[in-house]
Amino acid sequence: MNDVRELLGRAVEGAGKPEFSAGAVYAKAARIRRRRRAAASAAVLAVVAAGAFTLPRAGGDEDPVHTSVATAGPSPSASADDRAGRLAALLPPDVGEIEEVSLLALIRGATPEQARTARLGPLDGQYAIRKDGGVGYLVLTLEDRETVEQKTGRPADPDEDLCVRVGQEPSRTDCEREPLPDGRTLTTWRDTMDVGGDDSADWGPELAARLTQSDGSQFLVRSSTGFEGSGTQGPLLSEPPLTRQQLKKLLTGPEVLPKS
Repeated sequence: MNDVRELLGRAVEGAGKPEFSAGAVYAKAARIRRRRRAAASAAVLAVVAAGAFTLPRAGGDEDPVHTSVATAGPSPSASADDRAGRLAALLPPDVGEIEEVSLLALIRGATPEQARTARLGPLDGQYAIRKDGGVGYLVLTLEDRETVEQKTGRPADPDEDLCVRVGQEPSRTDCEREPLPDGRTLTTWRDTMDVGGDDSADWGPELAARLTQSDGSQFLVRSSTGFEGSGTQGPLLSEPPLTRQQLKKLLTGPEVLPKS
């Protein structure tokens, strides 16, 4: 599941099925990229595993096509169930305007039922971030140990160095690994998303992060400059909406974890 390309869907299979989720989008993007990298191992490695952003099994909220819109910064009017408002309250005011969206609905025209996803974290979801006329995206996904084991065959390991290339897996660009005092490990890297395929969306560069926890779970985040093509909401941002330091502050804060 190296090099997450788990954001913002690239072709969806199984529309209309109960398990139809953003994870399917990410998984297909991963398969396309892995095939290209394997085939072009003598030339260029250009893909990564979007499966890393398969959504967690626990939870049960639905991804709306659009939820509430909030300006980054504290929002006194944000209700308890307003994820966009609660997320905005955790970010600097200059991040932009935040709105919860469904990428499957935007890109593939999925219905709310088809785009339903399970959530483990209180802020898990897909968010459009508007700034200076452009639209980028932030995707947050908390995966428990069971989900990680089903996907990779083993729990997440804070001692694993994700910046080191293993086998034919693609190397991560501008990768930084930071062990945290509490035993968790935060890894961030850049992804050019320079891959072709039969998808209707063409994704711009992004900054990805993975927080590996000692209990075998992990938190995955995509900070994307956006996409062009079917369902686009606007031009790409010039830079990913959240910086490394902003991703770190968000991921290591208590607000993104279940209270239990």
